[in-house]
Amino acid sequence: MRAAGAADQLVAHLGPARGELEAAHHGLIAGAGALAALAELSSVRASWERRLEEARGECGSLAGKLRTVARCQAEVNEGVRSDFAQVRAASCGGAR
Repeated sequence: MRAAGAADQLVAHLGPARGELEAAHHGLIAGAGALAALAELSSVRASWERRLEEARGECGSLAGKLRTVARCQAEVNEGVRSDFAQVRAASCGGAR
């Protein structure tokens, strides 16, 4: 469950990154005028935006999967605990 929480934190942390990237990009455009490098910067920006969204999506998906695994493992643990309790009760009952 802690790992799922960490994945959720990554989603939240990456959330404002796209806006920050956009603000930085606009500052470059204002300061650079019509330089040829602006086309390349736009390509790099688009690539980073895709990567950020993919990372957020992956972290969000991972958080859900980790929670599902934790719930399933808790159910298995409870089943094993219950089975051991029955064996313990049966062996104690036979020893009397």
